[in-house]
Amino acid sequence: MGKLILKGATIHAAEGTLQGDLMVENGVISAIGEALNADPETRVVDCKGKHIVYGLVDVHVHLREPGHSHKETIRTGTLAAAHGGFTTVCSMPNLNPAPDSVEHLQQQLDLIERDAVIEVKPYAAITIGQRGKGELVDFGALAAKVAGFSDDGKGVQSEELMAEAMRRAKGVDSRIVAHCEVDDLLHGGYIHDGDYCREHNHRGICSESEWEQVERDIRLAEATDCQYHVCHISTRESVDLVRRAKARGLRVSCETAPHYLLLCDKDLQEEGRFKMNPPLRSAEDRDALIEGVLDGTIEVLATDHAPHAADEKSRGLEKSAFGIVGIETSFPLMYTHFVKTGRMTFDHLMAVMSKNPRHIFGFGGELAVGQRADLAVFDLEKEYEIRPEEFLSMGKSTPFEGWRVCGECVMTLCRGEVAYEKANL
Repeated sequence: MGKLILKGATIHAAEGTLQGDLMVENGVISAIGEALNADPETRVVDCKGKHIVYGLVDVHVHLREPGHSHKETIRTGTLAAAHGGFTTVCSMPNLNPAPDSVEHLQQQLDLIERDAVIEVKPYAAITIGQRGKGELVDFGALAAKVAGFSDDGKGVQSEELMAEAMRRAKGVDSRIVAHCEVDDLLHGGYIHDGDYCREHNHRGICSESEWEQVERDIRLAEATDCQYHVCHISTRESVDLVRRAKARGLRVSCETAPHYLLLCDKDLQEEGRFKMNPPLRSAEDRDALIEGVLDGTIEVLATDHAPHAADEKSRGLEKSAFGIVGIETSFPLMYTHFVKTGRMTFDHLMAVMSKNPRHIFGFGGELAVGQRADLAVFDLEKEYEIRPEEFLSMGKSTPFEGWRVCGECVMTLCRGEVAYEKANL
């Protein structure tokens, strides 16, 4: 592993922002300074006008292997993540086989070891078969190998089962990462139960299907003292519930995704690229989510990157699969629409996309000498159009196709190795 100097950049270091050079050696940040000298064996990259940040973290991605490699693979998904500036992602458990035992999890870990270009931390399922009901997995056998326990895609329906899962997670010093959805309130819905739904004769998903389970789980987390993280919240009631839980000092956190901050059900079109679960909610929900991000209630921005084959997303709102891709567009969308507009500072964006998830999930790391060289280099002035055909992900379905954004990732390093580099950098 050779030396590398990133020269002349704006460096967003742990101790503050500075102009200068950054050296990587043996996978570690070895020096930060105004003008570092290179020996003949050192590669020097001109980063004048670029910004170096510590690697972004996405705690909610679908990498689809094993079991669904026609949608995405560990290789393509992590290449896409690196293209977006991410150096660590947490992979969701809706796989075949589900990671509900050490043996099943090992199949995924072997693929990660072989094919991943960045750090991948998988979740184990909460229930056997990741069914949201039935029998719990062996928390003790799995805890040391995973980022936490989740049945993402399904809410755990039984209060008693979730309470026991939280007790077991607490017992092994892990966390529950919950997809909150009450099955009995879905009624075959597939978009938000709002004006667009009724005007276009669709079947709706009510907000209560999310927030009622968030409310239940927060009550259980308080009773068990379990670390509890809510996936992809989309309703104003969920924001308020988490805000009140945090005010009481509970070990509760949550995430939302860029599409819930930038779109609402008024933006829906009759295309599969606007279909995800939870769905795009009302403008009032969107505004409450934005307020939650800005006031610190929502500490984590994730993407719920959910790639599908083209034919699975080409069947309109009713019949297309749930899920959109997002890991290659998350940073530029947030930078363009929140930082450049003055609604959010750059430091706050880095907090919700790197610092906070590292802290909440215990990953650690910061941009400082001696730390692992997980780095992303951005050209914040670069303006371009989002073109799905340029994605490295196998999934191409995004509601942001054609949007113009600023903030292009030009290089990503993981453990000091180049995971992504723009041609002719």
